[in-house]
Amino acid sequence: MNWEALWLSIELASFTSVLLLFLGIPLAHWIVISRWRWKFLVEAVVALPIVLPPTVLGFYLLMAFGQNSPLGAFYESIAGTTLPFTFGGLLVASILYSLPFAVQPLATAFAGVNPRLVQSSWVLGESRWRTFLRIVLPLSKSGIITAFVLSFAHTLGEFGVVLMVGGNIPGVTRTLSIDLYDQVQALNYRSAGKTALFLLILSFFFLSIVTYMNRKRQGAEGGTER
Repeated sequence: MNWEALWLSIELASFTSVLLLFLGIPLAHWIVISRWRWKFLVEAVVALPIVLPPTVLGFYLLMAFGQNSPLGAFYESIAGTTLPFTFGGLLVASILYSLPFAVQPLATAFAGVNPRLVQSSWVLGESRWRTFLRIVLPLSKSGIITAFVLSFAHTLGEFGVVLMVGGNIPGVTRTLSIDLYDQVQALNYRSAGKTALFLLILSFFFLSIVTYMNRKRQGAEGGTER
C-alpha cells in the first residue's frame, strides 16, 4: 500500500466533501424552491458529470485552467502559479466532478420536508433564513450525511479527471487510483491487488452507510423504524 497516495486521497476527498456541502446546500435548496422556467438547464449542468466521460471533463478543465485561458491567466496573476498539476487544481476539478453526488441527495432531502412545517414557521414570525436553519436543515440530516459520504467515496476513487488535471506527481497529485494504475503498468499485480481490494472494501462500507441512512429515513417517513 502506498501510504503517501492513500493520505493524499483522503485529504482530497475530505476537502472536496466539506466544500461541496457549503456549495451544494444553497444550490440544492435553490433548485427545490425556485420557480424559474429555465431551472432545468441548471439541473442539467449539475448532473452533467454523471454521464460525461471523466477524461472529457478533465480535458475541458485542463484547457480552462491553463495559462492561455482567461481564467488560468487571472488565477496566475493573483496566485503566482497555475492550477493544473497542483493540489489546488485537483481540488477544484474534484468539486466540479463530484457536484451531482452532493446536490442530488440534498435536493431530495429538502424536497421531502413537509411544507406545512415551513409555512407554520413563517406564520409564527420566523424569517426564511431562520426557518431554513431551524426546520429544513435538521429535518434533512440524513440527506446531508448521504451527500457527504457519496462525495467522499466518489472523490476517493476518481481516476480520469485526476490524471488529466493533476497528472502523476508523487506527494502532490498521485492519488490511490493513480498509484493503482502505475502498479498495473509495472506488472506489480500483488501490490495492485491489495490497493484494489482496499478501495473495494472502502466503497462497500460507504455504500452500506448510504443504504442504511436511506432505509432509516424511509422508515421514519412511514412511521416505522426498520
